[in-house]
Amino acid sequence: MRISARELLGQLLDPHSFVSWDRPPVAVAVAQQYHEDLRKAVLAAGTDESVLTGEGLLRGRRVAVIACEFGFLAGSIGVAAAERIVSAVERATEAGLPLVASPTSGGTRMQEGTVAFVQMVKIAGAVAVHKAAGYPYLVYLRDPTMGGVFASWGSLGHMTFAEPGALIGFLGPRVYKALYGKDFPEGVQTAENLYRSGVIDGVVPVPVFRRIAHRAMSVLSGVPDSVAAEPGWAAPIRDTGQLTGGPTGDGTVASGQSPEVSAWESVTISRRPGRPGLRDLLRHVTQRVPLSGTGQGESDRTIVHALARFRGRPCVVFGHDRSGQQGEHTMGPAALREARRSMALAQELRLPLVLVIDTVGAALSKEAEERGLAPEIARCIADLVTLDTPTISVLLGQGTGGGALALLPADRVLAATHGWLAPLPPEGASAIVYRDTDHAPELARAQRIRAVDLRADGIVDRIVPELPDAADEPVEFARRMVAAIAEELTQLHARPLAQLRVARHIRYRRLGLPEH
Repeated sequence: MRISARELLGQLLDPHSFVSWDRPPVAVAVAQQYHEDLRKAVLAAGTDESVLTGEGLLRGRRVAVIACEFGFLAGSIGVAAAERIVSAVERATEAGLPLVASPTSGGTRMQEGTVAFVQMVKIAGAVAVHKAAGYPYLVYLRDPTMGGVFASWGSLGHMTFAEPGALIGFLGPRVYKALYGKDFPEGVQTAENLYRSGVIDGVVPVPVFRRIAHRAMSVLSGVPDSVAAEPGWAAPIRDTGQLTGGPTGDGTVASGQSPEVSAWESVTISRRPGRPGLRDLLRHVTQRVPLSGTGQGESDRTIVHALARFRGRPCVVFGHDRSGQQGEHTMGPAALREARRSMALAQELRLPLVLVIDTVGAALSKEAEERGLAPEIARCIADLVTLDTPTISVLLGQGTGGGALALLPADRVLAATHGWLAPLPPEGASAIVYRDTDHAPELARAQRIRAVDLRADGIVDRIVPELPDAADEPVEFARRMVAAIAEELTQLHARPLAQLRVARHIRYRRLGLPEH
């Protein structure tokens, strides 16, 4: 059974909180037969058009809503429906409200022809203005969502989820068969397949989407929460030599990172199977909402992408998932395009961006080369250097090659004690220089890849200690790192964006030059 617009609103919003914004549909010159179709549609659907708009409370938060009604001429969008949608989007923008849209539609209303078809431009334009103003736009696709609706306002969400089993696609199966004389391939235009393919972020029933939307809007509001420390949390970590392994007053290295731990030892420690990764950090944050894919038909399971709060501080999180990298299965071009999605999302919503580096390196394969791995690394670096939002990069473990460099440029760079950064794994560098891998420890030392060396060279700002190895204290280390990130987010929040941009430019302009 399809979910009607009113049922959707009833499941999505707090009881009795919906207030309609709808006025009588605008008059459209129509033929007599179409007029009769409209009259029957009103009786069949119990609505005066194919869309309902208004506002309500979602777990106490005021939101604007747009809900399609498939029972009204298959949810098709004509001039009157489009005008109602655009008016609602504009009203939400003027009021500064987050907007939740739930399409279910066969697409353009064929009875109105091309003038109805081009209404999608008007709707997409209004949504673009709403997003440009910095307000959230969340989409929940219902069964079915097809044609121009999916190809416009159904695909513009900051995050997009869908109803289980929903038919979602551009060209309807019936039209495909009429045009080409054969059935459309089975299982392609399903919510589940689009999720697997990286087109949408997830597939959940309405009650679950309600919870996800609430968490997402909590983060996307950009307003810090006052969150009490949970039992067992480490105290905030101050950037002192003793705690972070920086230089002490007498020029020696304090106990945060023992100077006797060699670069090669850090490399081997960073590769331990029990070492905590990004997913372990996210177990100690709040309001996390997983995102998936580029939204353009690509997905890479070697990365993690989410909205979250670090001790009350909202942000977009993107980084390498050490548990998802096996053998030659490492991050490819799709992962980097997902990274750029996270950058655009953070900038558009005026949220800080937290990037986590923990990679054995970018993929080396025919497919990666042909799909533009190197250009995507370049674009990531360029985007980060010029991004108009605060940024933090965290060198959590291994930092190999372009896959690590693509996530490095930031306003603040943190590193775990045994995090490291190098153009190649030490074994690879040894193979180039000495034509063997025996000299890997020597190359690791000579290239100054350790966190303590990276800090001395101005690449890393702060070292978060492992006591002595994160694999031996995974929970304590994860909490320590989350607390450090939260503190950095607080400090960045207090600095004007223009000041951050200037400081970032100076930082990377002078990288590698001697201090005066």
